[in-house]
Amino acid sequence: MKIHHLRNATCIIESGQHHILVDPMLGPKSTLPPFSYLKHRAQRNPLVNLPPNADELLAKVTLCLLTHSQKWGIDPLTHTDHLDPAGASFLKERGIPVICPANDSRFLKRKGMDVVLGLEKWNPTPLEDTGGSRLPIGTITAVPARHGHSWTRHLMANGCGFYLELDGSPSVYITGDTVYTQDVEQALTRLQPDIAIAACGSAALDIGGSILMPMEEIITFIQKAPGMVVANHMDALNHCSTTRPILKEALETYDLSSKVMIPNDGETLRF
Repeated sequence: MKIHHLRNATCIIESGQHHILVDPMLGPKSTLPPFSYLKHRAQRNPLVNLPPNADELLAKVTLCLLTHSQKWGIDPLTHTDHLDPAGASFLKERGIPVICPANDSRFLKRKGMDVVLGLEKWNPTPLEDTGGSRLPIGTITAVPARHGHSWTRHLMANGCGFYLELDGSPSVYITGDTVYTQDVEQALTRLQPDIAIAACGSAALDIGGSILMPMEEIITFIQKAPGMVVANHMDALNHCSTTRPILKEALETYDLSSKVMIPNDGETLRF
């Protein structure tokens, strides 16, 4: 298995002939507004462009997983750091099959996307080859995600993470945008993923508390994880306070560096 990290939460999981795109934010630098104006410097997002190898990797995509995208079907409440206009256009123009939480399915279909599965939480679902054979290639399970601890979570697009078991490959848990919860801990301790891809940017809006795991929860997550952790959702959005250097320093403090991979944009991890 290979994990190609593109930017923020956008990556491609490669397993055999399958290339699974996760949360495509594909637009150029500065094409989205700031997500914070007071707590953080009001820079337009994304803060960086996609890496030079992005087009080559995206050309191979066979399936897309969307952890979350909308709230109440209201366009201004869509989470464009996981599905921006460029990402939506890519999926529609290429006819890429999409898997998402059940509560996002209708919204995404209305936007013209080919939603093949809308997953209910904690319901293991067979995953089929999208290349035409329809042969089973593994199992996918949606894990509940909570986009914050404070009252603002009720305004957020609370989607899911995904536990992915592909035939012949290590199991992968993608947290999606979440703080540390009993569901997250259950995914780590009961499902025992070989690899956990965790959103570690510690994002916060101008109102309310953290909408992603703060550092103390990131450390707990890593300590509880049974296998390797791949840290993402950093250095691409203006409302994320945990950067790669900050995370590396914390990992050294807690003697966890050997358990965590922090890929650069465009980097490929091999398992």
